[in-house]
Amino acid sequence: MRIGVDVGGTNTDAVLIDGRRVVASTKQPTTADVSSGVAAAITAILGQVSLSPTAITSVMIGTTHFTNALVERAHLDRVGILRLASPSGEALPPLTGWPAALVDQIGGTLFLLPGGYEVDGREISPFDAAKVRDAASACRDQGITSIAISSAFAPINAAMEEQAAAIVQAEYPEARISLSHAIGRLGLIERENGTILNAALTTLAGHVVTSFERALRDLGLNAPLYISQNDGTLISAAHAARYPVMTIGSGPTNSMRGAAFLTGVQDGIVMDVGGTTCDIGVLVNGFPRESSIAVDIGGVRTNFRMPDILAIGLGGGTRIHLDPALYPAERLDPASLTVGPDSVGYRITSEAYLFGGATLTTSDIAVAAGKASFGDPSRIPPLSAPVRDGIWTRIQAMLADGVDRMKTTRGDATIIAVGGGHFLVSDSLKGAAQVIRPPHADVANAVGAAIAQIGAQIEQIVDYATTPRDTALARLREEATARVVAAGGAADTIEIVDMEEVFLSYLPGRSAQVRMKAVGDLASPATAPAPAEVQHAH
Repeated sequence: MRIGVDVGGTNTDAVLIDGRRVVASTKQPTTADVSSGVAAAITAILGQVSLSPTAITSVMIGTTHFTNALVERAHLDRVGILRLASPSGEALPPLTGWPAALVDQIGGTLFLLPGGYEVDGREISPFDAAKVRDAASACRDQGITSIAISSAFAPINAAMEEQAAAIVQAEYPEARISLSHAIGRLGLIERENGTILNAALTTLAGHVVTSFERALRDLGLNAPLYISQNDGTLISAAHAARYPVMTIGSGPTNSMRGAAFLTGVQDGIVMDVGGTTCDIGVLVNGFPRESSIAVDIGGVRTNFRMPDILAIGLGGGTRIHLDPALYPAERLDPASLTVGPDSVGYRITSEAYLFGGATLTTSDIAVAAGKASFGDPSRIPPLSAPVRDGIWTRIQAMLADGVDRMKTTRGDATIIAVGGGHFLVSDSLKGAAQVIRPPHADVANAVGAAIAQIGAQIEQIVDYATTPRDTALARLREEATARVVAAGGAADTIEIVDMEEVFLSYLPGRSAQVRMKAVGDLASPATAPAPAEVQHAH
């Protein structure tokens, strides 16, 4: 029996799953201290089936805490930044292009140090241990405990980052170190950005994970805790505390994985409609399509694994801006209508007309149009059929445009509508071959957390002129598989779900950049090894 929890800005959703069956589900208000909201949600689902906490084998939690911290510029650490790439890496210093408010919040001390590699493996300049030691001492003297270390082409050769981390740890044992090769892909600036963000979140991550663990202990749950990460797989709580940036995109990812599980659809488009936004993503082989471009997080460009998501300002609480004098009109003037992007959010139960408020929302329109049934329809102001239908048509046009922007092939696509506002997606949506609304669609995010698997990704540049392609790929498969097993995956369930191979014409021989992703089910508690820390984490 598994418990899946998704902590959102408005609601904390939880489900109890036995095998492939959803046994219980609930929505509870998200609380300021997080842990009490999680505890309330878990207590509610255990109470629905009168189940003892000892029957739970694992707990999976997805959270938006770290995303919110970056957006709100709150609860962030100052960071000591070590870049090993001088002299050629000094042209564009760290934090270039960052929002000024974020730089003021986390900008500690910058150290541009010798080191790094060229794309062909040659050193840019020799590693200087003394300068790294001096940088560690300076951070210690300034009370900066979060350290971000990056090196040019570290995903190809992480030796200098590893060496620098060992020196910093020896000189400054209290330091918490983030290494770029464990976070991002090739591309120094974006990878370094992600590493700095990760370092800035480490104290908050420790507090959040500790609060989750405390909530489980207080409920008598001794099951292992896992955290959902950006690519739809799980990491241990200890790993999440060390690399919180890997969980930033887990909210929409959980919804997509839950949608695939609840419907059996492996390839399609998922529309997760919440109270404020609609997140649109693409399923490929049951997993979210990953973004192939730099992803903006809080105004900062990064290149770590993130789902390819289009978020539009349209949800169940989105405000309809229309002159009240036009409500009873017999004709809608399109120029007088604006849908969102602002939303009443969690205040929908007090501000929407359906619940006695005085704000016209998309939910009011859906109920008036007969697309949903909740609240008190008699409270909705008089809307003529042309006005009501015109607003509904505008909503559908926004959703259809989002689908069109996410499709990469011609023809209509299978649409899976989930989330509390899934009623906004019409069965006749343009561009949809069919619209599927699975059971438990409103808690698909928690379902996605509960059924997530252990995953690992490996990225290397290999030369097929020196190592036969079959041999090289087999070695990478073995390494990816070993990482999944080390993280708690069952060896006999592991499969390669994605492989990307790009030949590099600017390198000698037949060099290719290979990225491979492996996933596997959680091993049973009796046979599973203790989840290992991610490789190269310090």
